[in-house]
Amino acid sequence: MTETALDIRGITKRYGDFTAVRSLSLAVPKGAVYGLLGPNGAGKTTSIRMILNIIAPDEGTITLLGLPNTDQSVLDRIGYLPEERGLYKKMQVRRVLRFLAQLKGLGAKEADRRIDEWMERFSLKTADKDWGLAKIDELSRGMQQKVQFIGTLLHDPELVILDEPFSGLDPINAQALKDTVVDLKKRGKTVIFSTHLMDNAERLCDSVCIIARGEKVLDGTVAGVKQEHGGNNVALALAEGGADLVHRVLSDHKMVERVDDSNRFFEISLQKDADPQALLRRLIEAGAKVQRFELVQPSLHQIFLEKVGATGVEVGMSGHG
Repeated sequence: MTETALDIRGITKRYGDFTAVRSLSLAVPKGAVYGLLGPNGAGKTTSIRMILNIIAPDEGTITLLGLPNTDQSVLDRIGYLPEERGLYKKMQVRRVLRFLAQLKGLGAKEADRRIDEWMERFSLKTADKDWGLAKIDELSRGMQQKVQFIGTLLHDPELVILDEPFSGLDPINAQALKDTVVDLKKRGKTVIFSTHLMDNAERLCDSVCIIARGEKVLDGTVAGVKQEHGGNNVALALAEGGADLVHRVLSDHKMVERVDDSNRFFEISLQKDADPQALLRRLIEAGAKVQRFELVQPSLHQIFLEKVGATGVEVGMSGHG
């Protein structure tokens, strides 16, 4: 029995003269939460479509749960949430979900039981309201996303693949999705999701792969990646109104290599030989009211900017996903 849920070896996909994915290799262990990270246009969606045999790679091989991804029996053990949401808008919610469940081999009675369970979990069915009786186009965008997510999970898949699952979700619905991902991992499922939102990846993922311009630029456990890129990093938080006081200090490139400025919070990469205590003294001398000053490992967001920036890829770039 294989311990790898997904094994990709050297896949490449070309569209004419454009190479969307180039020589990508990665392995996802069973029971892991794995993040496929990259800016828009990096090749994430193209990679997912090859994994699911929606499109075929020009080169390379893909194995899912120990079987070739061309084997229909293994595809039935996977749940897939595409980036482009697609539901029958004039169809009743319960009918849509029952249809999706039956496509995966569930009987109507068992499908209805699971639909009730998931709808209650996602607050689509309460004592006051049953949104299952509504048509899809009567639901908000966030509620439609929850319905499609339920459809992804109804057949209790071993491997769940989510393409940009947090896109467009409000904080409450995003939290419900995060809680479900954690629960899936506790139940021994494998979850792979693509995102360009580094905070979600850092909080949820065991391992990550960063893709830029169709090529892998980084692959490993989150802890290992952060340790490998660790250095002289400081997390700085200021009292309100203090940001203007520190810009001159933080623009001193003899001391500071890079700054991620979020107005009152700064993630700072110091030069290799810089003294953090000297930086703290200068900030206080400048009149800054420091609420937090802590030596930390770099965030996944900072590592992402460093690795993707080095390739010249712009976050938000359009094209083949």
